[in-house]
Amino acid sequence: MNPMRHVFTAAAVASLAATVLAPAHAQGTIKIGEINSYKAQPAFLEPYKKGMELAVDEINAKGGIDGRKIELITRDDNANPGDAVRVAEELVSREKIDVLTGTFLSNTGLAVADFAKQKKFFFLAGEPLTDKLTWQGGNAYTYRLRPGTYMQAAMLVPEAVKLKAKRWAVVYPNYEYGQSAVAAFKTLLKAAQPDVEFVAEQAPPLGKVDAGSVAQALSDAKPDAIFNVLFGADLSKFVREGNTRGLFKDRAVVSVLTGEPEYLDPLKDETPNGWIVTGYPWHGIQTPEHKAFFLAYQGKYKDYPRLGSVVGYSMIKSAAAGIAKAKSTDSAKLAEAFKGLQVDTPFGRITYRAEDHQSTMGAFVGKTKNDNGRGVMVDYTYLDGAKFQPPAADVAKSRAKD
Repeated sequence: MNPMRHVFTAAAVASLAATVLAPAHAQGTIKIGEINSYKAQPAFLEPYKKGMELAVDEINAKGGIDGRKIELITRDDNANPGDAVRVAEELVSREKIDVLTGTFLSNTGLAVADFAKQKKFFFLAGEPLTDKLTWQGGNAYTYRLRPGTYMQAAMLVPEAVKLKAKRWAVVYPNYEYGQSAVAAFKTLLKAAQPDVEFVAEQAPPLGKVDAGSVAQALSDAKPDAIFNVLFGADLSKFVREGNTRGLFKDRAVVSVLTGEPEYLDPLKDETPNGWIVTGYPWHGIQTPEHKAFFLAYQGKYKDYPRLGSVVGYSMIKSAAAGIAKAKSTDSAKLAEAFKGLQVDTPFGRITYRAEDHQSTMGAFVGKTKNDNGRGVMVDYTYLDGAKFQPPAADVAKSRAKD
């Protein structure tokens, strides 16, 4: 026998044995692909990315998922649905990701959800709030973390009813999220207070608000109260013009998202007092799970978390929990594992509903306060999202067949 051939054969056998005996979890990393509008919405998405990275660090420090480390691959969608689909295809085809996550704007979220449906690829949406994502446009492969527009409106309506205001005006960015939020608020408020009427509606394009004209039009309608859905730079411009024109004087405002530090912080000494808002009072939450998150985030970044930080962190934790439960990154198995999946987040334990693939993450409802030139949330309460979701029967009627 040729001795060299003998050595080669033994080495080959040893190599084959090592391959057979090696645990499956040792085969590379788990790639989480993430798409978002980083350049267009930095106030929310820079802290969001830090939240994701903190979750990845924590998971990998504990050995990963079944021994496999997580690798996060992010792409910018330019706040454009077409670009979002293009980069989703790139992540799946070229980068060979295992899980698709992310999106911020509702129109990009819907585009990626449709991509997930067509490709039968699992997609966990972190932020887009339109109800179409989990109802009319829902599909077997798409789940969502944050409470949608229906849930946030349902949290605000009881406070709106207490105002006993009959004449309402609405202002919102004229794209999917704004339209969805206003539709939910109108439906729920009319159900709770049948004598209400909506006397004015302003719907400027996202990012292009003519704040002076909008504020004046609302003022001319003489509403008793205003429902606001503007956010980001649009919100800051609207508040400035509204303050200048006395729009908010002796007039109640109910507002989605305004209590989030991403949008409250830039207002500074222009912060209006007494708006009823959903948001994130990071400075006052004393639960053990939030304290642990806050200290870890502050320790890593030397900064306080924003709501985006919580969303990014909780989204990655959710993806990891789903993979661990499924014992696989196969999309069909992940979609099944997410039904009833429970995940521990900085806001407590949440569950992903089987009926509509919506998590039970809640939101804080409180009031804005100008605290010596700094915008803060006061008189706030955390509302469990499970108590503000539509009945399963209603979801079944509106949800397209998976």
